[in-house]
Amino acid sequence: MKNNQKNKNSKVGPLSNGMEKIVSLAKRRGFIFPGSEIYGGLANSWDYGPLGAELINNISNLWWKKFVQQRSDVVGLRGPIIMNPKVWEASGHVKNFTDPLVECKICHIRLRADKQTELKDHAETHKGKEVTWTDPKNFNTLFETYIGTVEDSKLKAYLRGETAQTMFTDFKLVLESMRKKLPLGIAQIGKAFRNEITTGNFIFRTKEFTIAELEYFIAPGEDDKAFEEWLEYQQNFFVSDLGLKKENIKIVELPKDGLAHYSKRTVDTYYNFPFGWDEVAGIANRTDYDLKNHIELSGANLSYKDPVSEKEFVPYVIEPTFGLDRIMLAVLLDAYSESEARSGKEDAVHENEITLRLPKQLAPIKIAVLPLSKKEELTQPALEILNNLQKNWMCQYDETGSIGKRYRRQDEIGTPYCVTVDFETINDQAVTVRDRDTMKQERIKISELVVYLKALL
Repeated sequence: MKNNQKNKNSKVGPLSNGMEKIVSLAKRRGFIFPGSEIYGGLANSWDYGPLGAELINNISNLWWKKFVQQRSDVVGLRGPIIMNPKVWEASGHVKNFTDPLVECKICHIRLRADKQTELKDHAETHKGKEVTWTDPKNFNTLFETYIGTVEDSKLKAYLRGETAQTMFTDFKLVLESMRKKLPLGIAQIGKAFRNEITTGNFIFRTKEFTIAELEYFIAPGEDDKAFEEWLEYQQNFFVSDLGLKKENIKIVELPKDGLAHYSKRTVDTYYNFPFGWDEVAGIANRTDYDLKNHIELSGANLSYKDPVSEKEFVPYVIEPTFGLDRIMLAVLLDAYSESEARSGKEDAVHENEITLRLPKQLAPIKIAVLPLSKKEELTQPALEILNNLQKNWMCQYDETGSIGKRYRRQDEIGTPYCVTVDFETINDQAVTVRDRDTMKQERIKISELVVYLKALL
Protein backbone atom coordinates (compact mmCIF):
# COMPACT_ATOMS: atom_id res chain seq x y z
CA MET A 1 0.00 0.00 0.00
CA LYS A 2 1.40 3.39 -0.94
CA ASN A 3 2.24 5.74 1.89
CA ASN A 4 0.30 8.60 0.32
CA GLN A 5 -2.85 6.57 -0.13
CA LYS A 6 -5.76 7.98 1.83
CA ASN A 7 -6.45 5.99 4.99
CA LYS A 8 -9.35 3.66 4.27
CA ASN A 9 -10.41 3.96 7.91
CA SER A 10 -11.35 7.58 7.29
CA LYS A 11 -14.23 6.33 5.14
CA VAL A 12 -16.62 4.82 7.62
CA GLY A 13 -19.52 4.41 5.24
CA PRO A 14 -22.90 6.14 4.96
CA LEU A 15 -23.26 6.77 8.69
CA SER A 16 -25.57 9.19 10.42
CA ASN A 17 -24.33 12.47 11.85
CA GLY A 18 -24.29 10.97 15.35
CA MET A 19 -21.85 8.26 14.32
CA GLU A 20 -19.55 10.70 12.53
CA LYS A 21 -19.37 12.81 15.68
CA ILE A 22 -18.34 9.83 17.78
CA VAL A 23 -15.64 8.87 15.24
CA SER A 24 -14.30 12.44 15.31
CA LEU A 25 -14.39 12.72 19.11
CA ALA A 26 -12.78 9.30 19.56
CA LYS A 27 -9.75 10.28 17.47
CA ARG A 28 -9.43 13.85 18.76
CA ARG A 29 -9.57 12.86 22.42
CA GLY A 30 -7.50 9.67 22.33
CA PHE A 31 -10.14 6.94 22.46
CA ILE A 32 -9.71 5.28 19.05
CA PHE A 33 -7.15 5.88 16.28
CA PRO A 34 -7.03 4.50 12.71
CA GLY A 35 -4.67 1.52 12.68
CA SER A 36 -1.30 1.84 10.90
CA GLU A 37 -2.26 5.37 9.86
CA ILE A 38 1.28 6.46 8.93
CA TYR A 39 1.27 3.76 6.23
CA GLY A 40 -2.12 4.65 4.84
CA GLY A 41 -4.00 2.42 7.26
CA LEU A 42 -5.46 -1.06 6.98
CA ALA A 43 -9.13 -1.41 6.13
CA ASN A 44 -11.15 -1.30 9.34
CA SER A 45 -8.18 -1.68 11.66
CA TRP A 46 -8.30 0.43 14.81
CA ASP A 47 -5.99 1.19 17.71
CA TYR A 48 -7.38 2.00 21.14
CA GLY A 49 -5.65 5.13 22.41
CA PRO A 50 -4.93 5.90 26.09
CA LEU A 51 -8.58 6.64 26.93
CA GLY A 52 -9.97 3.84 24.76
CA ALA A 53 -7.69 1.33 26.45
CA GLU A 54 -8.94 2.49 29.85
CA LEU A 55 -12.59 2.39 28.76
CA ILE A 56 -12.54 -1.14 27.37
CA ASN A 57 -10.55 -2.32 30.41
CA ASN A 58 -13.20 -0.81 32.67
CA ILE A 59 -15.96 -2.56 30.70
CA SER A 60 -14.03 -5.84 30.84
CA ASN A 61 -13.40 -5.50 34.59
CA LEU A 62 -17.05 -4.69 35.23
CA TRP A 63 -18.11 -7.77 33.23
CA TRP A 64 -15.65 -9.94 35.15
CA LYS A 65 -16.88 -8.58 38.47
CA LYS A 66 -20.52 -9.25 37.55
CA PHE A 67 -20.12 -12.64 35.86
CA VAL A 68 -17.21 -14.20 37.78
CA GLN A 69 -16.26 -12.41 41.00
CA GLN A 70 -19.80 -12.00 42.33
CA ARG A 71 -20.84 -15.58 41.56
CA SER A 72 -19.75 -18.69 43.46
CA ASP A 73 -20.75 -20.94 40.54
CA VAL A 74 -18.36 -19.36 37.96
CA VAL A 75 -14.57 -19.46 37.59
CA GLY A 76 -12.31 -17.93 34.96
CA LEU A 77 -9.47 -19.01 32.72
CA ARG A 78 -7.24 -17.63 29.99
CA GLY A 79 -6.61 -19.79 26.92
CA PRO A 80 -4.37 -19.47 23.85
CA ILE A 81 -5.30 -17.90 20.52
CA ILE A 82 -3.84 -20.86 18.60
CA MET A 83 -5.06 -24.32 19.62
CA ASN A 84 -4.60 -27.79 18.18
CA PRO A 85 -6.42 -27.67 14.80
CA LYS A 86 -8.39 -30.76 15.78
CA VAL A 87 -10.25 -28.55 18.25
CA TRP A 88 -11.84 -26.68 15.36
CA GLU A 89 -12.64 -29.89 13.51
CA ALA A 90 -14.47 -31.23 16.56
CA SER A 91 -16.31 -27.97 17.16
CA GLY A 92 -17.61 -27.93 13.59
CA HIS A 93 -15.98 -24.61 12.72
CA VAL A 94 -13.82 -26.00 9.90
CA LYS A 95 -16.91 -27.35 8.20
CA ASN A 96 -19.66 -24.96 9.28
CA PHE A 97 -18.13 -21.59 10.21
CA THR A 98 -19.17 -19.97 6.95
CA ASP A 99 -20.91 -16.90 5.58
CA PRO A 100 -22.66 -16.71 2.18
CA LEU A 101 -20.56 -14.57 -0.20
CA VAL A 102 -21.72 -12.86 -3.39
CA GLU A 103 -19.76 -10.73 -5.86
CA CYS A 104 -20.95 -7.64 -7.69
CA LYS A 105 -20.65 -8.32 -11.43
CA ILE A 106 -19.91 -4.63 -12.11
CA CYS A 107 -17.07 -3.81 -9.70
CA HIS A 108 -16.34 -7.31 -8.28
CA ILE A 109 -16.63 -6.24 -4.67
CA ARG A 110 -17.64 -9.11 -2.38
CA LEU A 111 -20.33 -8.82 0.26
CA ARG A 112 -22.36 -11.11 2.50
CA ALA A 113 -25.49 -12.34 0.79
CA ASP A 114 -27.48 -12.24 4.05
CA LYS A 115 -26.86 -8.50 4.65
CA GLN A 116 -29.63 -6.99 2.52
CA THR A 117 -29.05 -3.42 3.68
CA GLU A 118 -25.39 -3.55 2.67
CA LEU A 119 -26.30 -5.01 -0.72
CA LYS A 120 -28.83 -2.24 -1.27
CA ASP A 121 -26.38 0.48 -0.21
CA HIS A 122 -23.77 -0.91 -2.57
CA ALA A 123 -26.19 -1.02 -5.48
CA GLU A 124 -26.92 2.68 -4.96
CA THR A 125 -23.23 3.53 -5.45
CA HIS A 126 -23.58 2.47 -9.11
CA LYS A 127 -26.03 5.34 -9.72
CA GLY A 128 -28.93 3.73 -11.50
CA LYS A 129 -27.05 0.87 -13.15
CA GLU A 130 -28.61 -2.53 -12.72
CA VAL A 131 -26.49 -4.48 -10.25
CA THR A 132 -26.42 -8.25 -10.50
CA TRP A 133 -24.68 -10.65 -8.18
CA THR A 134 -23.04 -14.02 -8.51
CA ASP A 135 -24.68 -17.02 -6.86
CA PRO A 136 -23.88 -17.23 -3.11
CA LYS A 137 -20.85 -19.29 -2.13
CA ASN A 138 -19.95 -20.37 1.37
CA PHE A 139 -16.85 -18.61 2.69
CA ASN A 140 -15.14 -19.99 5.81
CA THR A 141 -14.31 -17.12 8.16
CA LEU A 142 -11.66 -18.91 10.22
CA PHE A 143 -8.22 -17.31 9.85
CA GLU A 144 -5.65 -19.87 8.73
CA THR A 145 -2.06 -19.82 9.96
CA TYR A 146 0.85 -22.27 9.98
CA ILE A 147 3.03 -23.68 12.74
CA GLY A 148 6.62 -24.72 12.09
CA THR A 149 9.82 -23.41 10.50
CA VAL A 150 10.38 -25.85 7.65
CA GLU A 151 8.10 -25.25 4.67
CA ASP A 152 7.22 -28.86 3.90
CA SER A 153 6.52 -29.77 7.53
CA LYS A 154 4.40 -26.80 8.51
CA LEU A 155 1.13 -27.62 10.25
CA LYS A 156 -2.01 -25.74 9.33
CA ALA A 157 -3.69 -24.15 12.34
CA TYR A 158 -6.31 -21.49 12.96
CA LEU A 159 -6.66 -18.30 14.94
CA ARG A 160 -9.56 -18.94 17.26
CA GLY A 161 -12.96 -17.83 16.00
CA GLU A 162 -14.36 -17.87 19.55
CA THR A 163 -12.94 -18.25 23.05
CA ALA A 164 -15.43 -20.96 24.02
CA GLN A 165 -13.45 -24.02 22.96
CA THR A 166 -10.84 -23.64 25.71
CA MET A 167 -13.64 -23.91 28.26
CA PHE A 168 -14.75 -27.17 26.66
CA THR A 169 -11.32 -28.76 26.33
CA ASP A 170 -10.39 -27.74 29.91
CA PHE A 171 -13.78 -28.58 31.41
CA LYS A 172 -12.64 -31.66 33.32
CA LEU A 173 -9.37 -30.03 34.45
CA VAL A 174 -11.22 -27.03 35.87
CA LEU A 175 -13.82 -29.23 37.53
CA GLU A 176 -11.21 -31.36 39.31
CA SER A 177 -8.60 -28.74 40.15
CA MET A 178 -11.14 -26.31 41.61
CA ARG A 179 -13.12 -29.12 43.35
CA LYS A 180 -16.37 -27.94 41.79
CA LYS A 181 -19.64 -29.61 40.91
CA LEU A 182 -22.41 -28.74 38.47
CA PRO A 183 -23.84 -26.31 37.71
CA LEU A 184 -20.54 -24.63 36.90
CA GLY A 185 -19.65 -21.68 34.68
CA ILE A 186 -16.24 -21.12 33.08
CA ALA A 187 -15.56 -17.62 31.79
CA GLN A 188 -12.97 -16.01 29.58
CA ILE A 189 -12.25 -12.62 28.02
CA GLY A 190 -9.97 -12.46 25.00
CA LYS A 191 -9.34 -11.82 21.34
CA ALA A 192 -11.12 -13.74 18.60
CA PHE A 193 -10.61 -13.56 14.85
CA ARG A 194 -12.97 -13.84 11.91
CA ASN A 195 -12.04 -13.23 8.30
CA GLU A 196 -15.14 -11.14 7.71
CA ILE A 197 -16.27 -10.65 4.12
CA THR A 198 -17.29 -7.07 4.88
CA THR A 199 -16.16 -4.88 7.75
CA GLY A 200 -17.23 -1.39 8.69
CA ASN A 201 -19.27 0.93 10.84
CA PHE A 202 -16.20 2.00 12.82
CA ILE A 203 -15.31 -0.62 15.48
CA PHE A 204 -18.61 -2.49 15.08
CA ARG A 205 -17.40 -5.14 12.63
CA THR A 206 -13.69 -5.91 12.48
CA LYS A 207 -11.56 -8.94 11.73
CA GLU A 208 -10.19 -9.13 15.27
CA PHE A 209 -12.22 -8.27 18.32
CA THR A 210 -12.55 -8.86 22.05
CA ILE A 211 -15.29 -11.07 23.41
CA ALA A 212 -16.37 -12.08 26.88
CA GLU A 213 -17.85 -15.58 26.96
CA LEU A 214 -19.19 -17.86 29.64
CA GLU A 215 -19.95 -21.55 29.29
CA TYR A 216 -22.43 -22.68 31.94
CA PHE A 217 -22.37 -26.48 32.35
CA ILE A 218 -25.58 -28.05 33.64
CA ALA A 219 -27.45 -31.34 33.65
CA PRO A 220 -29.61 -32.12 30.59
CA GLY A 221 -33.19 -31.09 31.28
CA GLU A 222 -32.13 -28.05 33.30
CA ASP A 223 -31.04 -26.10 30.25
CA ASP A 224 -34.29 -24.28 29.44
CA LYS A 225 -34.62 -22.85 32.95
CA ALA A 226 -30.94 -21.85 33.05
CA PHE A 227 -31.30 -20.16 29.66
CA GLU A 228 -34.05 -17.87 30.94
CA GLU A 229 -32.13 -17.06 34.11
CA TRP A 230 -28.98 -16.10 32.19
CA LEU A 231 -30.99 -14.06 29.70
CA GLU A 232 -32.43 -11.98 32.54
CA TYR A 233 -29.00 -11.66 34.16
CA GLN A 234 -27.53 -10.54 30.85
CA GLN A 235 -30.17 -7.85 30.28
CA ASN A 236 -29.74 -6.55 33.82
CA PHE A 237 -26.03 -6.08 33.11
CA PHE A 238 -26.74 -3.84 30.13
CA VAL A 239 -29.11 -1.53 31.96
CA SER A 240 -28.09 -1.61 35.63
CA ASP A 241 -24.33 -2.02 35.26
CA LEU A 242 -23.42 -0.50 31.91
CA GLY A 243 -26.13 2.14 32.22
CA LEU A 244 -27.45 1.75 28.66
CA LYS A 245 -30.88 3.22 28.02
CA LYS A 246 -33.65 0.61 27.98
CA GLU A 247 -35.13 2.05 24.80
CA ASN A 248 -31.85 1.41 22.97
CA ILE A 249 -31.81 -2.30 23.85
CA LYS A 250 -33.97 -5.13 22.54
CA ILE A 251 -33.75 -8.91 22.40
CA VAL A 252 -34.18 -10.84 19.16
CA GLU A 253 -35.11 -14.52 19.08
CA LEU A 254 -33.32 -16.24 16.20
CA PRO A 255 -35.47 -18.48 13.97
CA LYS A 256 -34.57 -22.15 13.73
CA ASP A 257 -33.08 -21.74 10.27
CA GLY A 258 -30.88 -18.88 11.55
CA LEU A 259 -29.21 -20.82 14.37
CA ALA A 260 -25.52 -21.68 14.46
CA HIS A 261 -24.62 -25.31 13.86
CA TYR A 262 -24.21 -25.97 17.60
CA SER A 263 -27.30 -24.14 18.89
CA LYS A 264 -30.68 -25.40 20.07
CA ARG A 265 -31.83 -21.84 20.82
CA THR A 266 -30.23 -18.39 20.51
CA VAL A 267 -31.41 -14.97 21.64
CA ASP A 268 -29.39 -11.95 20.54
CA THR A 269 -29.29 -8.54 22.20
CA TYR A 270 -29.46 -5.63 19.77
CA TYR A 271 -28.49 -1.99 20.31
CA ASN A 272 -29.99 0.91 18.37
CA PHE A 273 -26.89 2.22 16.58
CA PRO A 274 -27.05 5.26 14.26
CA PHE A 275 -26.74 2.78 11.37
CA GLY A 276 -29.60 0.66 12.68
CA TRP A 277 -30.33 -2.08 15.20
CA ASP A 278 -27.56 -4.68 15.40
CA GLU A 279 -26.11 -7.33 17.67
CA VAL A 280 -23.90 -6.64 20.71
CA ALA A 281 -24.42 -9.87 22.64
CA GLY A 282 -26.11 -13.24 22.49
CA ILE A 283 -27.03 -16.25 24.55
CA ALA A 284 -27.07 -19.74 23.09
CA ASN A 285 -28.09 -23.19 24.24
CA ARG A 286 -25.19 -25.26 22.87
CA THR A 287 -26.64 -28.50 24.33
CA ASP A 288 -23.95 -31.21 24.63
CA TYR A 289 -22.78 -30.62 21.04
CA ASP A 290 -19.22 -29.49 21.79
CA LEU A 291 -18.36 -31.90 24.58
CA LYS A 292 -19.71 -34.90 22.67
CA ASN A 293 -17.71 -33.99 19.57
CA HIS A 294 -14.52 -33.54 21.58
CA ILE A 295 -15.14 -36.89 23.30
CA GLU A 296 -15.61 -38.58 19.91
CA LEU A 297 -12.52 -37.08 18.25
CA SER A 298 -10.09 -37.04 21.20
CA GLY A 299 -11.26 -40.05 23.19
CA ALA A 300 -11.06 -37.97 26.38
CA ASN A 301 -13.52 -38.53 29.20
CA LEU A 302 -15.43 -35.24 29.42
CA SER A 303 -18.56 -36.63 31.03
CA TYR A 304 -19.73 -35.75 34.54
CA LYS A 305 -20.74 -38.05 37.38
CA ASP A 306 -23.25 -36.57 39.81
CA PRO A 307 -21.90 -37.10 43.36
CA VAL A 308 -25.39 -37.66 44.82
CA SER A 309 -27.25 -39.73 42.20
CA GLU A 310 -24.01 -41.20 40.76
CA LYS A 311 -25.60 -40.75 37.35
CA GLU A 312 -23.06 -40.07 34.60
CA PHE A 313 -23.88 -37.77 31.68
CA VAL A 314 -22.45 -35.28 29.21
CA PRO A 315 -23.43 -31.78 30.42
CA TYR A 316 -25.47 -29.29 28.45
CA VAL A 317 -24.09 -25.76 28.08
CA ILE A 318 -25.70 -22.31 28.16
CA GLU A 319 -23.44 -19.64 26.63
CA PRO A 320 -23.81 -15.89 27.23
CA THR A 321 -21.47 -14.02 24.83
CA PHE A 322 -20.62 -10.31 24.71
CA GLY A 323 -18.84 -8.36 21.98
CA LEU A 324 -16.87 -5.90 24.10
CA ASP A 325 -15.81 -3.64 21.21
CA ARG A 326 -19.43 -3.30 20.11
CA ILE A 327 -20.50 -2.69 23.69
CA MET A 328 -17.82 0.00 24.00
CA LEU A 329 -19.23 1.70 20.91
CA ALA A 330 -22.75 1.49 22.37
CA VAL A 331 -21.53 2.96 25.66
CA LEU A 332 -19.90 5.89 23.84
CA LEU A 333 -23.02 6.55 21.78
CA ASP A 334 -25.33 6.29 24.78
CA ALA A 335 -23.18 8.68 26.82
CA TYR A 336 -22.71 11.31 24.10
CA SER A 337 -24.65 14.52 24.58
CA GLU A 338 -24.52 18.08 23.25
CA SER A 339 -25.83 21.26 24.79
CA GLU A 340 -25.60 24.97 24.18
CA ALA A 341 -22.42 26.54 25.55
CA ARG A 342 -22.73 26.84 29.33
CA SER A 343 -19.84 29.30 29.60
CA GLY A 344 -18.80 32.60 28.03
CA LYS A 345 -17.50 32.79 24.50
CA GLU A 346 -13.86 32.89 25.58
CA ASP A 347 -14.21 29.57 27.42
CA ALA A 348 -16.32 27.72 24.84
CA VAL A 349 -14.51 24.91 23.01
CA HIS A 350 -17.30 24.38 20.45
CA GLU A 351 -20.50 26.12 19.46
CA ASN A 352 -22.24 23.23 21.20
CA GLU A 353 -20.57 21.73 24.25
CA ILE A 354 -20.00 17.97 24.25
CA THR A 355 -20.32 15.86 27.38
CA LEU A 356 -19.73 12.13 27.65
CA ARG A 357 -22.03 11.16 30.48
CA LEU A 358 -20.28 7.86 31.09
CA PRO A 359 -21.19 5.87 34.19
CA LYS A 360 -18.59 6.68 36.84
CA GLN A 361 -17.28 3.13 36.99
CA LEU A 362 -16.59 3.19 33.24
CA ALA A 363 -15.06 6.66 32.88
CA PRO A 364 -11.41 6.37 31.71
CA ILE A 365 -10.35 9.30 33.90
CA LYS A 366 -12.09 9.53 37.24
CA ILE A 367 -10.61 12.82 38.48
CA ALA A 368 -8.87 15.79 36.86
CA VAL A 369 -6.61 18.03 38.95
CA LEU A 370 -6.57 21.62 37.70
CA PRO A 371 -4.41 24.36 39.24
CA LEU A 372 -5.98 27.75 38.54
CA SER A 373 -2.65 29.10 37.25
CA LYS A 374 0.80 27.83 36.30
CA LYS A 375 2.40 29.59 39.26
CA GLU A 376 4.44 27.24 41.42
CA GLU A 377 2.49 28.19 44.54
CA LEU A 378 -0.50 26.39 42.92
CA THR A 379 1.15 23.73 40.74
CA GLN A 380 3.18 22.30 43.62
CA PRO A 381 0.19 21.51 45.89
CA ALA A 382 -1.80 20.43 42.81
CA LEU A 383 0.86 17.84 41.91
CA GLU A 384 0.95 16.62 45.49
CA ILE A 385 -2.83 16.15 45.40
CA LEU A 386 -2.52 14.36 42.03
CA ASN A 387 0.10 11.93 43.39
CA ASN A 388 -2.16 11.10 46.32
CA LEU A 389 -5.30 10.59 44.22
CA GLN A 390 -3.47 8.39 41.70
CA LYS A 391 -3.05 5.76 44.40
CA ASN A 392 -6.78 5.08 44.05
CA TRP A 393 -7.93 6.31 40.63
CA MET A 394 -6.88 7.11 37.09
CA CYS A 395 -6.35 10.87 37.11
CA GLN A 396 -5.31 13.58 34.71
CA TYR A 397 -3.43 16.84 35.33
CA ASP A 398 -4.11 19.91 33.21
CA GLU A 399 -2.70 23.41 33.72
CA THR A 400 -3.12 24.77 30.17
CA GLY A 401 -5.83 27.24 29.12
CA SER A 402 -8.61 28.93 30.98
CA ILE A 403 -10.40 26.95 33.67
CA GLY A 404 -13.56 26.95 31.53
CA LYS A 405 -11.77 25.32 28.62
CA ARG A 406 -10.21 22.75 30.91
CA TYR A 407 -13.60 21.87 32.36
CA ARG A 408 -14.93 21.44 28.81
CA ARG A 409 -12.05 19.14 27.87
CA GLN A 410 -12.78 16.92 30.86
CA ASP A 411 -16.51 16.90 30.04
CA GLU A 412 -15.67 15.67 26.53
CA ILE A 413 -13.83 12.61 27.85
CA GLY A 414 -16.41 11.87 30.55
CA THR A 415 -14.38 12.73 33.67
CA PRO A 416 -16.88 12.72 36.59
CA TYR A 417 -14.99 15.12 38.88
CA CYS A 418 -12.59 18.02 38.57
CA VAL A 419 -10.50 19.21 41.52
CA THR A 420 -9.48 22.85 41.22
CA VAL A 421 -6.57 24.26 43.23
CA ASP A 422 -6.93 28.03 43.53
CA PHE A 423 -5.29 30.89 45.41
CA GLU A 424 -7.59 30.32 48.41
CA THR A 425 -6.11 26.81 48.75
CA ILE A 426 -2.94 28.30 50.22
CA ASN A 427 -4.94 29.81 53.07
CA ASP A 428 -7.77 27.35 53.75
CA GLN A 429 -6.08 24.08 52.63
CA ALA A 430 -9.17 23.24 50.62
CA VAL A 431 -10.02 22.67 46.95
CA THR A 432 -13.11 22.99 44.77
CA VAL A 433 -14.65 19.74 43.51
CA ARG A 434 -16.85 20.11 40.41
CA ASP A 435 -19.43 17.51 39.35
CA ARG A 436 -19.56 16.79 35.59
CA ASP A 437 -23.31 16.30 35.34
CA THR A 438 -24.72 18.80 37.82
CA MET A 439 -21.84 21.32 37.58
CA LYS A 440 -22.23 21.69 41.35
CA GLN A 441 -19.05 22.91 43.05
CA GLU A 442 -18.18 22.06 46.63
CA ARG A 443 -15.30 23.20 48.81
CA ILE A 444 -13.50 20.24 50.39
CA LYS A 445 -10.52 20.13 52.76
CA ILE A 446 -7.47 18.49 51.16
CA SER A 447 -7.15 16.20 54.19
CA GLU A 448 -10.72 14.93 53.56
CA LEU A 449 -10.55 14.76 49.75
CA VAL A 450 -9.85 11.03 49.33
CA VAL A 451 -12.63 10.00 51.71
CA TYR A 452 -15.03 12.44 50.02
CA LEU A 453 -14.27 11.11 46.51
CA LYS A 454 -14.41 7.47 47.60
CA ALA A 455 -17.99 8.06 48.70
CA LEU A 456 -18.80 9.38 45.21
CA LEU A 457 -16.83 6.88 43.13
